[in-house]
Amino acid sequence: MFVNRFLPPINLSKTLAQLQTRFYVRAPFTNKLTHYLRRAQLIDSIRLALRSNSPNSSALLNDRLIDSFIVIHAIRSAPNADCALRIIQNLEASPHFSHTQATLHALATVLAKSRRSAEFKTLIGDISSGRFRNCSVSFMNLMQWYSAIGDLDLVTNTWNEYRQTEKRACTESYNIVMSVYAKKGKNFEAVETFSKIIDEGAIPNSRTYTVMIDHLVSCGKLDSAMKIFTILPLMRIKRTLKQFSVLVERFVGVGQFDEVKTLLNEMRNDGKFPGRSMRVSLQCMQEAGFVEETDDILREMLPDERIKSVQYCEDSSDEDEDGIFNNDCGEGKVDEIQLKPWLDPKELANALNEWSPEVVSVLEDAKFVWTTRLVCKVLRHFKSPETAWDFFCWVAYQPGYTHDVYAVERMMAILTRRGHVELVDRLISKIRREGIRLHFSTIRLIIDFYGVSKKADAALKVFYDDRTLCGPVSKFNLMLLYSSLLRTLTKCKRNSDAINVLEEMILSGVCPDIQTFSGLMYHFALQGDIKTVQKLFTMVRQSGVEPDAYMYKVLIQAYCKCERAALAYRVFEDLSNSNLTPDAATKELLVKSLWKEGKRKEAAFVEERCEEINDVLPLALRGHIWTVNSADLTRVYNIYLNSFSSMSS
Repeated sequence: MFVNRFLPPINLSKTLAQLQTRFYVRAPFTNKLTHYLRRAQLIDSIRLALRSNSPNSSALLNDRLIDSFIVIHAIRSAPNADCALRIIQNLEASPHFSHTQATLHALATVLAKSRRSAEFKTLIGDISSGRFRNCSVSFMNLMQWYSAIGDLDLVTNTWNEYRQTEKRACTESYNIVMSVYAKKGKNFEAVETFSKIIDEGAIPNSRTYTVMIDHLVSCGKLDSAMKIFTILPLMRIKRTLKQFSVLVERFVGVGQFDEVKTLLNEMRNDGKFPGRSMRVSLQCMQEAGFVEETDDILREMLPDERIKSVQYCEDSSDEDEDGIFNNDCGEGKVDEIQLKPWLDPKELANALNEWSPEVVSVLEDAKFVWTTRLVCKVLRHFKSPETAWDFFCWVAYQPGYTHDVYAVERMMAILTRRGHVELVDRLISKIRREGIRLHFSTIRLIIDFYGVSKKADAALKVFYDDRTLCGPVSKFNLMLLYSSLLRTLTKCKRNSDAINVLEEMILSGVCPDIQTFSGLMYHFALQGDIKTVQKLFTMVRQSGVEPDAYMYKVLIQAYCKCERAALAYRVFEDLSNSNLTPDAATKELLVKSLWKEGKRKEAAFVEERCEEINDVLPLALRGHIWTVNSADLTRVYNIYLNSFSSMSS
């Protein structure tokens, strides 16, 4: 962030009128970073001008800098919808200005969040009528905006239209509907929406469960929310900072501090950087006497004293030789308006992608305040792992900053995904030398990402040699690590290694769960390795795991894909004998494969057997390969449903 650097504020109506006449002209910047810095300064000045009552703010820059990017962030930075509308009105008065889709979407978002329904509907009507060329809105845009406004009818009507238009709606559309129902107190409709996600073949994601947990907590169903939160690791669902925050806040509110201590420990194990939303809750806990448990986290959440505010200053227009303006206003010249400097980590990372000595020099002159939070956000948005590494090494030597475990883990994730084994090993050696303790989630993530980059040997090394860097591993977490390693080995086609690791896993007393078995069986069935599939199926029986309909579905699909319909038919017979049913898509695939291979009698039997079932075949079977099994999804659904059934009884 900028320290002692900013441009003085502007009289918005005057300056925009001056700037709009040459909207598309660009200033001749030597590199992207310089351009980014100048944009950031102008955005800061606009933010201040929007909040200033002074009519005499001088013009700041010439018109060449103003572009759609600055307009978008000016709209987003507006303190209220009226200010955002004034910006647009001033710009639209110029014949040289034309909207982009991004500027219109930014305005629509501000209007929706401000619940300015009349102006919002007018804007959407203008877009739909074609007033703005090459600008459109999607069903998802509309659903998000209608949700912000709080209009349930418009959300559901748009959703129904979306589902009729698209073959399969995305999970986020279900999440939006579920969230709006929850906020409106329509509990059973929210539960039904969750049921539709899995019944219609979508995959519930972390945000789905965030909506669910928030809903349960807001209705006073804290125990139910905690039960679902506990099940998420079984389903390989990442627990979000929002979930931790909601639960911590409520447990602090009811004085259950032991539960808060457990959540804080799990948050550390999950590698979650503490969010500012927890600050008030943890301060209350500290006041209750739990100082040791909260002191370190609260210290991490305190604002960095090095970060200065962007301030209103009446006469500060002296530009230095680098084109960066000084922020020293002197005593008695500072207005009450103070804002943290504007910063966009994604755009900053984009500006740094052209890493060079010149860019580094400009970056050093800008005097950003480097914090762990900022470094992690910038690292996340680099397109090139090589540039991310250059930045990571450079920032380690900046005044006042030292890499901690969060930054190191972020860098390791980037490198493992792209297969930079040597650099990851260097970081691991550094961690080992300095006694840094990694989070368990990071070890697992590294193994998973080595599957993406097809580095099986590196994954094996991390599993056997480096997993102790996160401290003692529980039996359950060891099962998750084994499962990740097995998945990585199958992605790398290291079949014999996968079988050896599986046998070692079982001999060590760690039983694979049904998702792991399903993933392995699917992999070997696709390879045409029937003996291994049968061996795995025997292991399932011997381990006491009961095959579910989804496991049978996985096998049928795999056999059909490798044109072994006869074997798929045998699996169908096993499924039927277990009083289970396939879903509609699996049945159709099996029938089609049997016909293709000339097995008409078997195809007819499948059709007849499915017709004998009184109930309609499910659209989709619950479960997802390698991640979620049917039983866990059913448990979550039942907990969610029963929480509100007890309220109505």
